[in-house]
Amino acid sequence: MANLLTHTWFIILLVATLVGAVLSAVHHAEVIAHKTGEPFGTLVLSISVTIIEVSLIIAMMLSGHDGSEFIARDAVFATVMIVVNGVVGLCIFIGGLKQYEMNFRNEGAISALAVLTALATFILVMPIVTISTPGPDFTQSQLAFAGIASFTLYLAFLIFQTISHRDYYLPALEEHKTNGDVHAQKPSPLKATISALLLLVSLVIVVGLAEVLSPAIESAIRTAGAPKTVVGIAIALLVLMPEIYAAVRAARANRLQGSLNLALGSALASIGLTIPTVAAIAIIFNLPLTLGISPLNMVLMYLSFFIGSLTLALGRTTVLQGVVHLIIFFEYLFLSLVP
Repeated sequence: MANLLTHTWFIILLVATLVGAVLSAVHHAEVIAHKTGEPFGTLVLSISVTIIEVSLIIAMMLSGHDGSEFIARDAVFATVMIVVNGVVGLCIFIGGLKQYEMNFRNEGAISALAVLTALATFILVMPIVTISTPGPDFTQSQLAFAGIASFTLYLAFLIFQTISHRDYYLPALEEHKTNGDVHAQKPSPLKATISALLLLVSLVIVVGLAEVLSPAIESAIRTAGAPKTVVGIAIALLVLMPEIYAAVRAARANRLQGSLNLALGSALASIGLTIPTVAAIAIIFNLPLTLGISPLNMVLMYLSFFIGSLTLALGRTTVLQGVVHLIIFFEYLFLSLVP
């Protein structure tokens, strides 16, 4: 009994530390965002989290545990569904409750969703319909091409977002004035550098704690008799916590443009950076890698993209659109438990 109580308090302490690391990561990301301006600020957080997530996935793949060949697929798919439905829906819903209606640049959001749809199709759907190998797997040459294509498409998006069409991802001037950010003094280079280092430390702590807590989560899920894919969802939620908190906080402050930049950027980086790296590791070390999703998940994914395209096409949102996305997210969670 004493051991169980000690273990419970230890888990609570880890969760409290995780929350503190998330708050720290968001704070330092906001300092960098203020220094660099949009969309570079949100890009820093999304890419930082993704790089560390890649390290976590590779470590689990190299461990060779049962089901390690599905880790990359489950993590990427969970990230897409959490972002497109959970994060976007929550931001629109919470922001809509306070602001009634919020505006954003639909040119940038639709462009990001189009790239995300292509990337998800290349990686999660194509393995199911190819005939060179049995089952939802790529051959090594197909895997290499998919990795190169994904990275190239993501790189093209980054150029589009940060250089050629950066204005598509900038908030409207009225939004800046509403939030009083126009005349705020930018942090010094030293402060921005310190924040960048502390952001990296905070993200390492977040992912490290997610890995430490994953056995407890896996044990609880196994005890409940839930499918193994639920473990991937739980870990993805833990890793995405800094981005979720930052996106919702921006939406509450009527900065939906920043929320969408962060949310969609996270999903894009998750595929555009994770899959090429994982594919290279799988080819070099001859590791098994399964990327194809089930027909049920495919239906949910394309429903999400279809509804997402309708939501982002207008350039303004209301609470109702947030409710639709959240219901799809809860449907995804429920069908993950009861497929």
